[in-house]
Amino acid sequence: MISDPNLWRASAAESVTTPPLDADVTVDLVVIGGGFTGCAAALEAAREGASVCLLEAETIGHGGSGRNVGLVNAGLWLPPETVKAQMGAAAGGRLLAILSEAPARVFDLIARESIDCEATRNGTLHLAHSPKGLADLSERHRQGRAIGAPLELLDAAETARRTGSHAFHGALLDPRAGTIQPLAYARGLARAAAAAGAGLHGQSPVQAVARAGDHWAVSCRGHLVRARRLLVATNAYHLGFGPLFRPRFVPVHYCQYATDPLPPALLERILPGREGCWDTAMVMSSVRLDRAGRLIIGGIGNGEGPGARVHAAWARRKLAALYPQLRGTALPYGWTGRIAMTSDHVPKILALGPDAYACFGYSGRGIGPGTLFGTLTARALLAGSESPLPLAPVPRHDETAPALLAAWYEAGSCLTHATAERRA
Repeated sequence: MISDPNLWRASAAESVTTPPLDADVTVDLVVIGGGFTGCAAALEAAREGASVCLLEAETIGHGGSGRNVGLVNAGLWLPPETVKAQMGAAAGGRLLAILSEAPARVFDLIARESIDCEATRNGTLHLAHSPKGLADLSERHRQGRAIGAPLELLDAAETARRTGSHAFHGALLDPRAGTIQPLAYARGLARAAAAAGAGLHGQSPVQAVARAGDHWAVSCRGHLVRARRLLVATNAYHLGFGPLFRPRFVPVHYCQYATDPLPPALLERILPGREGCWDTAMVMSSVRLDRAGRLIIGGIGNGEGPGARVHAAWARRKLAALYPQLRGTALPYGWTGRIAMTSDHVPKILALGPDAYACFGYSGRGIGPGTLFGTLTARALLAGSESPLPLAPVPRHDETAPALLAAWYEAGSCLTHATAERRA
């Protein structure tokens, strides 16, 4: 019997001590949220000599950072030309250039801080689930190469060799990218931030945030944190603390299931290069291995909601469809995370007031962008300048009918998963 159905919690090699806030404090920067963004910001600020207080309502990585697929990708979901069309050539090009370095930044941090998070920099594979998907990847390959990305378009035979599955029509390889154990990475960032002098507090939900003269006043557990600068990094797991900030995004769920470690003979044929993979289907799915050789399969959908049985049954069929030799293999692990999706699939930085920002809306790409947004926002706050930010902050962001769209995504994933791979 497994101890925890969330594989990342069950297998994380990193740990960090985060006692609840138990006293009033005055600091240079207060960070709300203990995921990739918040921990990266706390680490950067502390290394720059600032005093930092990070407040996490649950535990480090409790939200999307501890439920992530673990793919360290460059760029955004959108093709480069779409990003530039939406944001403008200059702003879009700058964001793409910054995010092209995201995997390098993540893997450099891991090395610098000796984070034990199963870092594997062997690239990622965007898999064509259909001929139309391959045509889409071909266009992404063209656009990526045009801006200097070292992408490779693979044919069906090479894709089958790399994945061990004949289910795909080709793939787009990004050699800059890789995989990590995401919860271990978040905890490692937090551990490094604490070692640099940051104060980290778990089980410390924020009740209120207000501007008080020349500083921010944050109420938490009956205590007060006074800070010149404020960063809200709650992303899809914002609990609310008053009118200052109510993020607007479409909450989309993603569920994952994992096997026990596969035998060495199978691991010689299934993802032998340990690339992380996701496909081009509208209801996207992913597949990867962890360090122990567990196969992890995931897809859009809430594995803890009313459609839980539908999604779990789909995962078993999908596993058999991709790898017939694994038909009937048990999936003892199963967990779900929530994604903050924006309608344009571009992250947001909100200016909340003097020396205060909120970052959210990574649309499923939390590791690279979250790390960079946290790091660069901390630099901007300490410098008192917007220039380090990866994109221009905005005073507000709205979404049209986010609850309705969330229900539509879940209904679509349930319908797709109820009917897909029925022949497997």
